[in-house]
Amino acid sequence: MSVLDRTASRQGRRDEGPNIELARELAESGDTGAIREIAAHLWDRDANVRSDCIKVLYELGELKPDLIAPYVGDFLRLLTDRQNRMVWGGMTALAATVAIAADAIAPHADEIVTAMGRGSVIAVDNGVRALARLAATSPARNAALFPLLLDHLERCRAKEMPQHAESTLVAVTPDNRAAFIVLLERRLPELSLAQAARIRRILRRLASPTDG
Repeated sequence: MSVLDRTASRQGRRDEGPNIELARELAESGDTGAIREIAAHLWDRDANVRSDCIKVLYELGELKPDLIAPYVGDFLRLLTDRQNRMVWGGMTALAATVAIAADAIAPHADEIVTAMGRGSVIAVDNGVRALARLAATSPARNAALFPLLLDHLERCRAKEMPQHAESTLVAVTPDNRAAFIVLLERRLPELSLAQAARIRRILRRLASPTDG
């Protein structure tokens, strides 16, 4: 039986349960052949099959990113896909693999930024995660990417600000901490009470002498 037969659409299901369960099983088994088959069908003619496959892969990436790292090139290609689902799915998978595939992803940072500019809310959320994690991998990448993250935080909608600031925190260093704090404090008056509370938690964390 093909591993594809385990996916939601092949089972006539409309929920993601089978895809999530398959990702968990692949994480446990490490079956590279099955994972390769799933990745190959990212380019299937059937949109439902493609959607199932990217779901399985990014769920797997959250559990065992090393198992999907060989397919970073596929995820990057998906950033220009005509199906929005595949764009944000590819971005989610990239964000999951940055820690172990930074060298392969970093040369394509501009493509991530471009995809964020025309992508959905989920694509933007995961683009911020990917860029912040990339920025955390080296001083040179931090110098190049942190200003982009600050610019995004300056312009994003108030309701997105807390989540994106939390994602960016991983890239904060002693050199850029002050600029990050100033930006967060400047945007506080725009935020709701709940949003501001999340930002203040970040500010308290940054104020700790052991943080960063």
